[in-house]
Amino acid sequence: MTVRRAADSGAAAAAEVRSLARPLSDDAGLDTLVDRVHGARFVCVGEASHGTSDYYRWRARLTRRLVEEHGFSWVGVEGDWPDCWRINRWVKGDADQDLDAVAVLGRFERWPTWMWANREVADFLTWLHAYNLARPRPLRVGFYGLDVYSLWDSLWEIMGWLESNAPESLPTALRAWQCFVPFGEDPHRYARSTRLVPAGCESDVVRLLVEVRSRARERAGDEEMLDVVQNAEVATNAEHYYRTMVRGDRQPWNVRDHHMVDTVERLARHAGPSSQGVVWAHNTHVGDARATDMAREGLVNVGQLLRERHRAGEVALVGLASHRGTVVAAGAWGAAESNLPVPDGHPGSLEALLHESLGSPAVIVFPDDRAGPWLSGWQGHRAIGVVYHPEREALGNYVPTRIGARYDALIWLERTTALHPLHHEGRPTEPELETEPTGF
Repeated sequence: MTVRRAADSGAAAAAEVRSLARPLSDDAGLDTLVDRVHGARFVCVGEASHGTSDYYRWRARLTRRLVEEHGFSWVGVEGDWPDCWRINRWVKGDADQDLDAVAVLGRFERWPTWMWANREVADFLTWLHAYNLARPRPLRVGFYGLDVYSLWDSLWEIMGWLESNAPESLPTALRAWQCFVPFGEDPHRYARSTRLVPAGCESDVVRLLVEVRSRARERAGDEEMLDVVQNAEVATNAEHYYRTMVRGDRQPWNVRDHHMVDTVERLARHAGPSSQGVVWAHNTHVGDARATDMAREGLVNVGQLLRERHRAGEVALVGLASHRGTVVAAGAWGAAESNLPVPDGHPGSLEALLHESLGSPAVIVFPDDRAGPWLSGWQGHRAIGVVYHPEREALGNYVPTRIGARYDALIWLERTTALHPLHHEGRPTEPELETEPTGF
């Protein structure tokens, strides 16, 4: 009887999948998804890995339609603010116009560079640059980084701006910088030092943030001031992030995702009360953490926080998944990247069910009533980090998920291929403790 009930449940879940899925072969296959999400203020689009070409390309195609057809005015990505700010200025026609997208992306240095320095992102930015230059300057679409890691780069940017625009405030920035100097721009050394002096440089970066915010009030709505304020926010939250790493708990993850959501809110305010934006991040950030086992660990994420802060309908969460293929990843943190196989979805997983039920790419838009056996049930959902071991996948790469509560829609791809990095990684770097882009 138990076997029969399991078979009946599986058959019902497969039937539910088939009833909701729509074929996906070209941009027209995105119609039902665009219709579902275009009214949201924040459309968060995920990926099951940071190294899969098809995820990047379909996410870009969806974003293009939201920009061209529905006036979305900014894109926020799981990248460092200073690096993405240079891209933002390029795509808006404000700097480096003698360069192409490949040259601009070639400046990414922090491992794993392949996350953004890849052919797929270059193609999207090339399109966005041309799109923007055909529009009036106030209507050009921005491209911004949401992440928290760039402590030293952000401090350097702040000092450069203060030196030129508010030299009387420069001593405040220098005090913050000098507090970090003994650690040689090494977040690990700083994090370890706070075991003995828990406050560390916290008071210095907080004073700097207060100073920069006061300057921002004088230039509200200024795009240049947005950059300065955000760098101060990064410096403050990065100091907090690295200080919490030494505790050995999961708090750094929450610091990071709160920072990303606060940045999303800041971008939305800057763009205006009726603005709409697209967020690009890993599924583990986009899909509501309350619908996974992350909640038992006390973890929150971007999708959950945005849903909690905004009314129903203002936030749309879109996941991506695939059955098999190849992916760019590394065998250890800081190591050279390589193309690795992605095995067939593990039996009993979300990926296995979708393969067995559909067998070809599809868009699945979830209805308001998500009580069906597939949408309300629990299944493992694959998540691949920048460090990946295909032979161990079944032991740690599947996140228990209630799919109907985690997302509002899912893009399903049967077979995917590896991303195309613009260059290979340089020398190995020291692990950043719990700072991996997917949190694994």
